[in-house]
Amino acid sequence: MHWRFHLVLILLLGSMLSRTQSILLIPDRVFDGESFLDGWQVLVQGTLIKEIKPVISVDKGTTILKLPGTTLMPGMIEGHSHILLHPYDETSWNDQVLTESRSERVLRAALHLKASLMAGFTTLRDLGTEGVDYADVEIKQALAKGILIGPDLICAGRAIVATGSYGPKSMVFSSPRGAEEADGQDLIRVVRDQIGHGVDVIKIYADYRWGPFGAAMPTFSIEEIKSIVETAASSGRRVVAHASTKEGMRRAILGGVSTIEHGDEGDAEIFALMKKFKVSLCPTLAAGEAIMSYKGWEKNTDSLPDRIKAKMMSFKLALQSGVKIIFGGDVGVFAHGENARELLLMKEYGMTNIEVLKTATSINADVFGLDHKGSIKPGYLADIVIVMGHPGEDLKAVQSIKLVMKSGKIL
Repeated sequence: MHWRFHLVLILLLGSMLSRTQSILLIPDRVFDGESFLDGWQVLVQGTLIKEIKPVISVDKGTTILKLPGTTLMPGMIEGHSHILLHPYDETSWNDQVLTESRSERVLRAALHLKASLMAGFTTLRDLGTEGVDYADVEIKQALAKGILIGPDLICAGRAIVATGSYGPKSMVFSSPRGAEEADGQDLIRVVRDQIGHGVDVIKIYADYRWGPFGAAMPTFSIEEIKSIVETAASSGRRVVAHASTKEGMRRAILGGVSTIEHGDEGDAEIFALMKKFKVSLCPTLAAGEAIMSYKGWEKNTDSLPDRIKAKMMSFKLALQSGVKIIFGGDVGVFAHGENARELLLMKEYGMTNIEVLKTATSINADVFGLDHKGSIKPGYLADIVIVMGHPGEDLKAVQSIKLVMKSGKIL
């Protein structure tokens, strides 16, 4: 009987080993998350990157993919997405939140995930379900089970807003459908409850359009934000803040958040404060331009709207200040799969090609605490994108996807 058991064990082990596939990728060059390496090769074994060298010797049975005219780079990391939203020129935000069923929005999200993945974005930081409770966490669980194919998700669940500040607003119901209200000491309970529901990051609205005549004004006090940050930190989680006004940004920075989303009114003083406290900026340039286009603005035909001029100036000040800038377009405001629009705008607004590429790879991985992602290094997860051309010379190459690999599997 013993020999039969050993034979079965040997056959099982052999079957397991045969499933650990090795793939040698031979592009023209590699962008490793920091710099370009001409003529280098990458060996993937199973779900991980095994080697990266100019020449790699491989065993018999290794799949060899020669990819002339291409650049290999880390799977890109989208820093600000809303998988449960779709472009506002299709359906307004209010109507999506109030009239679309949960089932419709989740089904749309499945399509959105695939679109972003096939566009080269293998991880998404999803910052709010906007009225669908913890559907993002549930979708993440479905991805882990292999029910869906899509990027890895960093989930924020329900954003936290100050009472009376958010929307949609109506005389029919008293509380907002798009987020969760809390104030004062109750913020501690709400943060803990969200953690219990499985969120990876806490998102707050440090300001919103609740001032006179719909003006954006601060919401939470510095003390309230500090309590949110302290509670989240006790479970190892970061807090990110929607903040467009100068005062909202200031309170969020002093409150201890890790990133500022949007930052439209940021100036030299605010960016110096961000740098001092090591707070990163996610400028969401593409969302701003998309919203203006929905209002009738035609880029390259019409003159620049004041909002776009101000955003360009603010972005230049951020660059000059040395504040860490991360990549995130607020995709969902515009079409999923068109995530790279933000990358092209970051260049247009003043960054170099390699600076832009780093934001979408190694910098986002560092700011989001993603070990073993965002770089092409031995032992890192084999989330890899192959693009046609040389994005260091022509950034539009990031839109020409040749191949996407997720956890060592070619899609």
